[in-house]
This record gives sequence, structure tokens and C-alpha cells, in this order.
Amino acid sequence: MQLTKQTDFAFRILLYLGQLPDGELANIKVICAFYGISQNHIAKVVVKLTKLGYLASVRGHGGGIRLARSPSSINLAQVIEDFETTLKPVNCDNPPCRIVTSCQLKGLLFEASNAFLETMRQRTLADLLPPKPIGEVSLAVEVR
Repeated sequence: MQLTKQTDFAFRILLYLGQLPDGELANIKVICAFYGISQNHIAKVVVKLTKLGYLASVRGHGGGIRLARSPSSINLAQVIEDFETTLKPVNCDNPPCRIVTSCQLKGLLFEASNAFLETMRQRTLADLLPPKPIGEVSLAVEVR
């Protein structure tokens, strides 16, 4: 299963913010520079993450974004389900498949997809974060 760029970027943002000290705000520009990703792409994902309750944003001078929930309460499968438009591994209807009634592949692919999501349901953002405090792992990138 390949995740969309939007889901990938959502995870990158969550991972970045999850490594910040509690209450510290991040700037979208800095996150974009850190990952080398377009600000337009990240901004759209940040808006969606905020609407879904994963992030809190503070407007104005000195504002930014931070996690709205603890990393241990952010389930990885839920993030995937919130960002992926479809989790179906195949579409046998478009174009219509002539062997759909006898094909064993569809069932196997759905079984594998369900196993993937079940594995992700057992993990949270906290499981992905390094054990070191942010002071020991530098996320800082010079932005010009």
C-alpha cells in the first residue's frame, strides 16, 4: 500500500511537532525548510490537521502550530483513514473486470490491506518519536 503525499506530509508534520518541547510552537516555513517541501503543500495539510483536531494554531506575531493532543492519543491508523481518499487496494468495477467472479487476488489484497491497518491501529505517534529530548536532537534549520 502506498500512501498519498498528503498522508505522508501529515505524518511528517506530526513527527516534527511531536519532538518539540511541550507548548512550543513551530512555524510552517521552518517545517517546510526542514523537509524541503513546498509551503503550499504543507499549508493545506496543516489546515486539515487543525480542522481534524490534531493541531492547534496560534495566529499573529509569535504564532505557529503545535500538537493539540498528546502523541500517545494520536492513532496512526486514524491519521491514515482521515487523509486517504480510499483504502481499497483495487477497483474491480472501473473498468469492469471480466474475471471478478473467480478472481482470488482481490480477497488477498483486501486481507493484506486490513492487516496493514490493524498493525497501524496498534500504534500511536508516541511510538514513532525518539526517546531523546529535543535539546539532543536538532530539528532547527536556517530559513532565509
